[in-house]
Amino acid sequence: MSYLPLVGLPADTYESHGFQYHSIGDKYVRAVAEVALCSPVMIPSMIDALQIDDLLEHFDGIVMTGAVSNVHPPHYGEQPSPSHEPYDHARDATTLKLIEKVLKKGLPLFCICRGFQELNVVLGGTLETELQEIEGRLDHRAPKHEDVDVRYAPAHAINIRSGGLLEQILGKRETMVNSIHRQGIKRLAKGLAVEATAPDGIIEAVSVRDAKSFAIGTQWHPEFKALNNPDSVKLFTAFGNAVRTYAAARGKSLRTVA
Repeated sequence: MSYLPLVGLPADTYESHGFQYHSIGDKYVRAVAEVALCSPVMIPSMIDALQIDDLLEHFDGIVMTGAVSNVHPPHYGEQPSPSHEPYDHARDATTLKLIEKVLKKGLPLFCICRGFQELNVVLGGTLETELQEIEGRLDHRAPKHEDVDVRYAPAHAINIRSGGLLEQILGKRETMVNSIHRQGIKRLAKGLAVEATAPDGIIEAVSVRDAKSFAIGTQWHPEFKALNNPDSVKLFTAFGNAVRTYAAARGKSLRTVA
């Protein structure tokens, strides 16, 4: 029996009316389904009830999503403060362990925004917050506007490293990206290579050194209306191809999608 590869996406958590909820933005699952051509599956952020090793046996790739929340500073040796808020401790407990296991197992991994920052933290890097308050930094926050197309519109150029993995995927040395974050990488983890930077030097993309498979992170949001953005199509297609290669190597019979 043939099937589409399964891609796991960890959930954010929030409380409403006394109940806890797990959620993923539509744009992430849509990019996985419509561009990567894989079946997206939510991974609830409840580490106490998950057997991650067993869970990963069912997946062929993982996408670490962006979120409103930020990684809790003690995870990278800093003290929490109001400038780092809001937090999602349930997500931290799940995703930081999940990324570690995914890299060890060699599943294709695509980390976006918060996921990009989680990847750096897992490998020993640190983060800085409120970039717009630091001299010499751009304001990387989204414009305050009700129209989502305005908030996610291209905001600044990125310089792509010559000869890097991102250049191989996109086929160019510069492109425009959206910018919807307050935090960024402060100290780059030793296990990561810089793939692109913003005009102010903020790291915008990384790859995992000596990764067993596709393992890339972007600070921007390529998942937003991915089908309409040629760069996003190339990124999610490359990820999807890596997922299919991983699944095929495990002896799975894959369905062809037109």
